[in-house]
Amino acid sequence: MIRVTEIKFKVDEMATDAKWRSKIAQKLGIPTDAVKAYYIRRESIDARKGVVYTYSLDVETTMEAKLLRKGFKESPPPYEATLINRFREKLQNQKDKKLLSERPIVVGFGPAGMFAALTLAEAGLNPIVLEMGEAVDERTKTVEHFWQTGELNETSNVQFGEGGAGTFSDGKLTTRVKDERIQYVIETFIAAGAPEVIRYKQKPHIGTDYLKCVVKHIRNSIIALGGEVRFQSEVAEILLEDATVSGVKLANGDIVKGSAVIIATGHSARKLFYQLYRQGVAMSAKPFAVGVRIEHPQRMIDHIQYGDSVLAAKLGAAEYKLTHTTSGGRSVYSFCMCPGGEVVASASEAGHLVVNGMSQYARALSNSNSALLVNVTPDDFPSEHPLAGIEFQRQIEAKAFRADAQYAAPCCRLEDFLEGCDTERVASKQAVEARLVQKRFTNLTDFEMLEPTYRPKTVKNDFSDILPIPVLEALKEAIPVFGRKIPGFDHPMAIITGVETRSSSPVRIHRDPVTLVSVAYRDLYPCGEGAGYAGGITSSAIDGIKVAESILLKCLNH
Repeated sequence: MIRVTEIKFKVDEMATDAKWRSKIAQKLGIPTDAVKAYYIRRESIDARKGVVYTYSLDVETTMEAKLLRKGFKESPPPYEATLINRFREKLQNQKDKKLLSERPIVVGFGPAGMFAALTLAEAGLNPIVLEMGEAVDERTKTVEHFWQTGELNETSNVQFGEGGAGTFSDGKLTTRVKDERIQYVIETFIAAGAPEVIRYKQKPHIGTDYLKCVVKHIRNSIIALGGEVRFQSEVAEILLEDATVSGVKLANGDIVKGSAVIIATGHSARKLFYQLYRQGVAMSAKPFAVGVRIEHPQRMIDHIQYGDSVLAAKLGAAEYKLTHTTSGGRSVYSFCMCPGGEVVASASEAGHLVVNGMSQYARALSNSNSALLVNVTPDDFPSEHPLAGIEFQRQIEAKAFRADAQYAAPCCRLEDFLEGCDTERVASKQAVEARLVQKRFTNLTDFEMLEPTYRPKTVKNDFSDILPIPVLEALKEAIPVFGRKIPGFDHPMAIITGVETRSSSPVRIHRDPVTLVSVAYRDLYPCGEGAGYAGGITSSAIDGIKVAESILLKCLNH
């Protein structure tokens, strides 16, 4: 197939099959009937001067050889799981059935653990998955109960359970990682029920409603291939024999033997991190970020980003990405922006309050929300201990929690959050609304009607007694700057809810860069976001595949 780029459609142009074939033929300089088939691989949107869709495609044509000689490029080959195929071939020999003395164990069933287990299962190694939380259907009921009542289940919640923290999110699949395995991850999601458009969208997302079905389908695939998935199975300790991992001990005392253990717990598995540290697993504190969530009327974001909020019906709810470096050198940035979504209670530890953002696939709710985060480093942490970042998180989360408020989140209007700022830098309500009117956005009553989406409830607090002073000052410097980039972002009636502390893992568990095995113990594989090697659904899934492939390669080389 031939890779074809820069095929363009205007937003109001009908993209019929005949029009596609005509544009492809014109681009390649061939007759229309020479185009046999075409497959969309990438879509991007340029809204700067009228909205234009731009596509990259793979095209089957009867004139491929001639086009290649003319300088057109062949489509990149699809990702092939060659290690899995080689391993299956070796397993066909009965005497090789015991390439591993025991079945491999995967601890955690978020994206990293899920794709590690799927890869091992496809190779025929029958992995055992141990997940502390519940299966997704039961987990959803538990989470909804928490949102309604404030009654927290510490082992099954927004952080823990089938699918990991990403199950209750926007389901974003964008990543800065460049890896051929991305295609495999996307195709796996589609086969499991995700919308096919994630194959080519510029900023693909699945949405929490689809994700719940997708993770269940992948679990069933692992089981059908001979794997096992055990829920409500909390790992309390790694079993060690002569600097080699031999299995795990569960919180209920059960022993599960395994010849390799993948630690894919996600970024909030604090109890296990402390246990690994006590057992001598090498780790260190790493930078991450903390902050708050900000909510605006989604209609305003659509209008500012597209020039016309009506276009959201065709283009989907608009997103934004903002960054600022403060005068003190800290980075402030938007993170996990959820168009048409809600702010959700995400605590996993009693007496500690955390928020996150979530959207359904349709992104159809009236508010947008995004984290506004400030980078923090080990220099900010209370000690030089490898797990000091966890204690930094816990201090903020404990201040945000009120024992008498049933996980009511601190919340305020932006005008209260910014109170005390330099008045020359912070625009008045009249000045902000004048800028919006200049941009022809006149639905200013949207801000008067704006209400927090967080459940179970909120309690008024301006965060001055919750966030560390450097974080608070950095946010107050950045928000007016963001208001100049997106008129209305700094509207006094915007809503601030907090705290967001789980943007990424505060820990890195050290591993060999080639074999991906722990530098402390043989056959222990730190993996994914919790171990400090990924940042999101797609990169975590890729890391899970890479770790599983490392185990396969080790077996093949013995």
